Amino acid sequence: MPDSNTTDFTSPSTFILQGIPGLEAAHVWISIPFSAMYAIAILGSFTVLFIVKIEPSLHEPMYYFLCMLAVTDLVMSTSIVPKTLSIFWFNSREIDFSACLTQMYFIHCASAMESGIFVAMALDRYVAICHPLRHSTILTNPMVAKIGLAVVLRSGLLALPLPFLIRQWPYCRTNIIPEPFCSHIAVVKLACADTRISSYYGLFVLFCVMGLDVIFISMSYTQILRAIFKLPTKDARLKTLGTCTSHLCVILGFYIPGLFSSLMYRFGQNVAVHFHVLIANMCLLLPPMLNPIIYGVMTRQIRDRLLRLFTQKGP
Repeated sequence: MPDSNTTDFTSPSTFILQGIPGLEAAHVWISIPFSAMYAIAILGSFTVLFIVKIEPSLHEPMYYFLCMLAVTDLVMSTSIVPKTLSIFWFNSREIDFSACLTQMYFIHCASAMESGIFVAMALDRYVAICHPLRHSTILTNPMVAKIGLAVVLRSGLLALPLPFLIRQWPYCRTNIIPEPFCSHIAVVKLACADTRISSYYGLFVLFCVMGLDVIFISMSYTQILRAIFKLPTKDARLKTLGTCTSHLCVILGFYIPGLFSSLMYRFGQNVAVHFHVLIANMCLLLPPMLNPIIYGVMTRQIRDRLLRLFTQKGP
């Protein structure tokens, strides 16, 4: 049987996903939290979509953006978890080269979309707090649709070159990916060519998505905080700030783990490989699980409608 570590090939037909390197014996146990997180993400996202659909009072820009976030969470988690669980449960490690690139595209596209939706939500909070009388005239349904389309197009177009660049590289080292999914940087490392263009483009996408989006969100909240501190009473300030709490929580839950993972990847060379991989997985799986929980618990309108749904006694 040929050794896949030394086989020469320029366009591999398959890659081998290693799962969590060094923890193969514990894959079945690791699958339990992965399965639970996926189930919570799916159930929570569909619940948010259902509640917003059936409650007319939630047909507002903030909740439309929340629905976009729920759909993005579904795409993100479904792009990763089913294949990961097939590795953990059935040792199904092979993935077709084209399927690997497709998975990579959807992972990076969904990540960019999630970041863009947070910017849209920050814009909604800015208009609602700084220009409350003009909120309904500025963020009309057509405007919300245009913002959503812009987020989708930006994410899709920025992620599109990633798999096309990777497809052109020759691969003569190995086809083993030390992760349970196809990430851009992991596949680039397998190429036996000068892949600086892929690395530079990956950094460019990171800057365009994370960098610019964090700047726009920070600018929005700077103006929001200025408006809040100008309110006459403490109760008014706390009430207004409370409308931003859920948004701030999901932002922190998305950007802080991503920043930690990026810094650890670049500067934590002495950290065990399995810890790197686990952190990378958590960065992608925690937000889809936490987002519907945070919005369901902290957003009174969603929480009240959900409680009414479970407590109403017949027609």
